[in-house]
Amino acid sequence: MFGGSFKLFRLFGIQVSLHFSWFLVAAWMVSTMSRRYESPIWGAYEYLALFAIVLMHEFGHALACRQTGGRADDIILWPLGGVAFVSPPPRPGAVLWSIVAGPLVNVLLLPILYVALALATQRNWMYTAPDAYALIASVNFINKAVLIFNLLPIYPLDGGQILRALLWFGIGRIRSLQVASAIGLAGGVALTLFGLLYLQEIWWGILGFFVLSQAWSGWQQARALAADLAEAKRIRSEPEQPVI
Repeated sequence: MFGGSFKLFRLFGIQVSLHFSWFLVAAWMVSTMSRRYESPIWGAYEYLALFAIVLMHEFGHALACRQTGGRADDIILWPLGGVAFVSPPPRPGAVLWSIVAGPLVNVLLLPILYVALALATQRNWMYTAPDAYALIASVNFINKAVLIFNLLPIYPLDGGQILRALLWFGIGRIRSLQVASAIGLAGGVALTLFGLLYLQEIWWGILGFFVLSQAWSGWQQARALAADLAEAKRIRSEPEQPVI
């Protein structure tokens, strides 16, 4: 992902980059969004608003991770949203806060966007400024959709990682990752089938495949951690050998 991206700017010491694949779908997405407006340029505004919301969401993750003493230096934007590369301390509380902070940004945006939409409605923008009104309504919907989708309990989505962090308190680091990854594998299959067979949308299929790949990676990571733990226990249980 880093290899196919270029740097945009740095904020709070965090490098924000844009993946080249973003441009591959931008024209198609903008043309689709533009159908809701009288002037096509408003479709571009909506697309940029989508990524502004995603960027704020990812900054929520990154800044919260730094609060816990973890490392968060990079954010990459790409067609499926954004990725904040965070490495919180290996404690359930630190992981939980680092993940929860992302959706919390969307929660904080809810009243702001609702007030903006209410003011636009009160001033009859749907008649006097229909494109501006449609943009506010669309951004309001996008923010809610991003929030709801990310809270699905499917690893590696935020909801799945929140579930993993909560399980960590009770069943430990490795077992919680195994459970969350298994749910993610099932969820990835469900998303793929739902998108391709029911919605007949290729992007849902791509998203489902991404979830599957990341859930499998989580499962493999859990196996590696379990193997490392077993090896450490074996070494500690071996008797010390005398050295002459």
